[in-house]
Formats: sequence, structure tokens, C-alpha cells
Amino acid sequence: MNLADIRTLYEYNSWANHRTLDACGTLNQEQFTRDLQSSFKSVRDTLAHIMGAEWVWLERWHGRSHSGLLNAADYPNFEALKTAWLRVEHDQLDFFAGITEGDLTRNYEYKTTQGVASTSQGWQMFQHVVNHGSYHRGQIATMLRQLGVKAESTDLIHFYRTRAAAQK
Repeated sequence: MNLADIRTLYEYNSWANHRTLDACGTLNQEQFTRDLQSSFKSVRDTLAHIMGAEWVWLERWHGRSHSGLLNAADYPNFEALKTAWLRVEHDQLDFFAGITEGDLTRNYEYKTTQGVASTSQGWQMFQHVVNHGSYHRGQIATMLRQLGVKAESTDLIHFYRTRAAAQK
């Protein structure tokens, strides 16, 4: 992985998150918080988990460790969650605009949410966050289908094709 690859992955992550948020924005309040018996009970809770994970990793990269993720109940509706998400995304993209090649191989020391001391190389952590989001966006796509709502493709190849078409 090089710096350009990591930045492209985060452009993809932002693109995929926005496509997912756009699809979720069509849900009514009951659909947004309905218990769908998934890893996280609702679309809201799953979105809050993705956002919380992106936030907690960003905090770790800044040298701050937390004992938990964000609480889904703090985002009672879609607009509250989306507003918070856009702040996290802005800070995340600012972080990636400023990193160097050295940050890819840098060892970041942090504590897990369970308080366990850990060390990981930057590139591993950076890839993990995007992969984690992809996994849970897939869950949201299934939840949307259960709710009768069309899920948008967030496949990486679709991102590359969309980006190439826009550059023509």
C-alpha cells in the first residue's frame, strides 16, 4: 500500500458511505429504528456502529483511546445521525489529506475499547476501517431490502467505473 492507494480507499469509503446514507435517508422513522434482528438491531444502530468505528479509529490515530463507540441512541433520527457522520467524515478526510508515507508504516499505540494495549501499523489500521465499513454496508443493503427499499451498489469496482466515467 502506498499513500495514493490509501487516499483512494478513503475516497471510495466516503463515496460508498454517501450512497448508503442516501438510500437510508428514504426511510421513515419507524423503518429507520425497526428491529430487524441483525448484528445491530436496526438500520440506525448499524449506521451508528460504522460511524462510531470510523470515529474511534480516527481518535486512535490522533493518540486518543476510548472505552467505547458512539451510542446509537444519541442519534434519534436520520438527520441527527447524518449531521454527526458528516463531521466524522470531514475530520477523517482532513487526517488523510495530511498523512505521509511514513504514517503508513508508523506503529500506532492505543487501547482497544476493552482497555487492552495494542499496537498496529498505520496501513493495516487504515485498510481495516474501510473493510469494516464495507462489511456493515452490506448488512445495511440487506436490511434495506427487508424494508422494501432499493439499496445502492457500493462495490469497489462500481466506484472505479463511476470515477472513470466522470473523468471522461
